[in-house]
Amino acid sequence: MTIRGVSLDAVLRAVGGAFVELVLAPVDQEIFVDAVVLMETSDIECPRRRAGESSELWLTVAVGATELAAWLNKLDQSGKPPRVVMSKVAADESVQVAARRAGTALIAVHPGSAWDRLFTTIQGMLDHSVSRQDSSSDVFGSGTDLFELAQNVAALTRGMVSIEDERSHILAYSASDDAADELRKRSILGREGPREYLRKLQEWGVFEGLRRSDDVIEVPADDELAMRRRLVVPIRRFTENMPGANNFGADLLGTIWVQEGQRPIAGDAGNVLCGAAAVAARLISRIRDAPSNEAIQIQRLLGLRGGGVDIPSLAAALTIPVSGPALVIGVAGIGDGGLRPLGELASSLRLHASAFHRESLVTAVGARIYVLFPRTQSVKATVSWTREVIVRLGKVSQSGLRAALSSPVATLADVAQARAEVDRVLDGTTGDVRVTTLADSRTPVLLGEIVGRIAEDERLHDPRIGALDAYDKRNASNMRESVSVYLRHSGDVRRASQHLKIHPNTLRYRIKRVEEITDIDLSDPAARLLMEIQLAVSARSTGKSFVT
Repeated sequence: MTIRGVSLDAVLRAVGGAFVELVLAPVDQEIFVDAVVLMETSDIECPRRRAGESSELWLTVAVGATELAAWLNKLDQSGKPPRVVMSKVAADESVQVAARRAGTALIAVHPGSAWDRLFTTIQGMLDHSVSRQDSSSDVFGSGTDLFELAQNVAALTRGMVSIEDERSHILAYSASDDAADELRKRSILGREGPREYLRKLQEWGVFEGLRRSDDVIEVPADDELAMRRRLVVPIRRFTENMPGANNFGADLLGTIWVQEGQRPIAGDAGNVLCGAAAVAARLISRIRDAPSNEAIQIQRLLGLRGGGVDIPSLAAALTIPVSGPALVIGVAGIGDGGLRPLGELASSLRLHASAFHRESLVTAVGARIYVLFPRTQSVKATVSWTREVIVRLGKVSQSGLRAALSSPVATLADVAQARAEVDRVLDGTTGDVRVTTLADSRTPVLLGEIVGRIAEDERLHDPRIGALDAYDKRNASNMRESVSVYLRHSGDVRRASQHLKIHPNTLRYRIKRVEEITDIDLSDPAARLLMEIQLAVSARSTGKSFVT
């Protein structure tokens, strides 16, 4: 009998003892899993999702001890429990009792661990478990990804490996053991190196050495920082025609680090790291420099190139599933600056999206970047990842970044609709909230669209607003601003006058004068509503905000 999947022991080794701990497992059983699923409270509460498959490993995201224990007890009575559950509340006695009764292995997850990183690591193992090509001619294998590369380098160097981008953000890492030092633990949990460690590496000249040379650099142990010995090598963009023996250019893509563990780092680790750097350069460059043909296919799928779309053919060409929930994210700049530099940001976003979701697709169109996540496992985890990457990449953008997420759609046939929803949100919001959805921003989005429709039809323009503007221009007055603030404060003279920093009687005089100029009775609710809409339409035509 052939057992498909990955053993639980292998999963625990890959994720690392610093981040997870086996709490209980069925006695005298070797456990294998062949699928990993991110589950939230809403998924557990949904009857059709209560029963798992016996070979599944479930990551229970933001699920409390009470809910988790109750769910496991229900499965014990009427369903088929998953093989393994990972939870941050596994230490709760009620959860352990319920898991033992259901025959489910229970793993405690470190409170600081990121669910999306755990998911990516385990999914990467499963993707490579069914069939592996004999790669004796290439020590890293032609199908290697960043996570598997980290695992292979760790095995060959006898250390613990992390692969980082050029800004010291973790892209992939190997399993950790009890010898993982504080720098490694905090880097993986926080996705980037702690500032005090990065500052010390800067003082030691490590980063300068990585910029100037392709050589492997040794970083000695430091007792004060509780940091063990390390080796690090730069990852540079691979260029075919670069003169010189190393064939690498000056474009630094990132670094590979090896931390010494319970055994000394292997003597030939330097050669292994140099070879791994070349492989990592190809992998990272392939992600950042996606072929233009692929970009066109993605844009067609998103409905950005018009015409009919053969969804099954596009899905096959892009090697993504046709069915299953999908989600689209749109990224734009804040203000009028747009996204600069667009290409570099799209490449960085593509790299981070690929590390989070292996099947992700990224393309840049105009002043926006779109990310498609087919077969979305967890909306909550995707929102969390989006918030993090917007902050991270926003640091290198001139104007800062904002993002909108679509509602999940059932199949790829609905992806164009999801992209249109994202554009609606980006068009109707300004970036006061960096990451949002249509559900969270429906008021500004709908109001903006209503004002836009009115602005496009001159028959719906009220000429009386023009009379108010003409009066202000002739008399160098600010009647328009005064009535805008008055309406914004629902006719509350005291609050509006405080905002304008004038006496209430002065504002009363101005409102009366506005009524005379426009022949609009502002005591009439319908007239006030019309005035507010017309002021917004007029402000839109001049490029100003209609909210003063």
